[in-house]
Amino acid sequence: MNVFYDRLREFFNGKNVLILGFGREGKSTLALLKNFDCSVTVADMNPVADPDAQNVPQITGEHYLDSLPDYDIIMKAPGVVLLDRVPADVKPRITSQTDLLLRFCPNRIIGITGTKGKSTTSSLIFHLLSHAGIPAVLIGNIGIPPLTIADSIADGTVIVCEMSCHQLEYVQASPDIAVYLNLFEEHLDHYTGFDAYRRAKENIYRYQTANDTLIVNKALVPSEPAQHIITASLDEPADIGVSDTGNPVINSVRFPVTTKLLGRHNIYNIGIAMCAAHLCGAAYPDMDAAVASFDGLRHRLEDVGTVGGVRYINDSISTCPSTAIAGVKAFGGAVDTIIIGGMDRGIDYTELVDFLNTSDIANVILLPDSGHRIEPQLDSAGRNIYHAVDLADAVKHAKVVTKSICLFSPAAASYGFYKNFEERGEHFSKLVKMS
Repeated sequence: MNVFYDRLREFFNGKNVLILGFGREGKSTLALLKNFDCSVTVADMNPVADPDAQNVPQITGEHYLDSLPDYDIIMKAPGVVLLDRVPADVKPRITSQTDLLLRFCPNRIIGITGTKGKSTTSSLIFHLLSHAGIPAVLIGNIGIPPLTIADSIADGTVIVCEMSCHQLEYVQASPDIAVYLNLFEEHLDHYTGFDAYRRAKENIYRYQTANDTLIVNKALVPSEPAQHIITASLDEPADIGVSDTGNPVINSVRFPVTTKLLGRHNIYNIGIAMCAAHLCGAAYPDMDAAVASFDGLRHRLEDVGTVGGVRYINDSISTCPSTAIAGVKAFGGAVDTIIIGGMDRGIDYTELVDFLNTSDIANVILLPDSGHRIEPQLDSAGRNIYHAVDLADAVKHAKVVTKSICLFSPAAASYGFYKNFEERGEHFSKLVKMS
């Protein structure tokens, strides 16, 4: 095995462990713990039918959190919402795969967080490192639980880990290179308020030392930084920025890269990814070819086809107002139809409403529930506002009124209507292609 695996074994052996939440990460945790000498129980709101857990003690139902004080280690999955229901003396026992990766893995770790752009930036950093011949793995919120690499990670391999707020909430260590892209209102249904959400995000740098580096949006620089700071901004002077010609600028040097990614926000992400990869040994002059070959990720300003002369863009990843605005701007005023709306989490849509009311977008198609909530605030002068009953109805109407580009950028979560943003995006793409 390796040092990382041995440290995990020492941490768990002889302990009474609760796996809190049995989705993808919980199942991965169980697979790991079966190799150690510890007692394991699974707790989840829903019944656990997985055959791998059939001989494991289970606690399910609405009171599944009541037994937390009974365990030495609580392995919390990202999807479990605790809010303020955990006694103060129990909180130190809560950990996660991300926390244990940061505490016990000796490899160099690049951690990436932010409300938006995490997956694209993480994937691009990994792509740049791989193109440069630097051994790297991509794990975390991208869909690969961190501890799946525990028994296989080689010395010298750089770990690129996308870190969500849920994965960061209970960590007690920070990565060697932390990337903090941005912060917007999001996931407030998982936290007691915006401050709690912000504090979870800040854990990505909270435990860094003078030997570590933080690449951070200029507006989010810590007040008393202990680590080396590299600032980034879309609009203000910073170490990493975006030129007037739409190219990344790093330490006053403009890099005229070629990219398939759309929008100034993605140029910002590219500059940050280049800087992070450079810190791990990748050479700037070799990055243009790597950036040019990066295809981007699905459901992120994804062109799903042209039907009847109209381009349809799937931006289902958009779950807050700022991303919908950035999506429109990425097309330089060519969007004439936008479809917005989804789960209403009480987010303030003033910024998006003001943007739409002063834009040239001819058709605004509103989905339940958040789209319907903001309908009275939208100015109908000079534009068509349509109250859709569901996504199928929205796409049907879009096919009638759109002349150039239809952008599906919901600015809302998918939950309550779809399993996740991927399922929502797949449905949009399917509807577009239906005759």
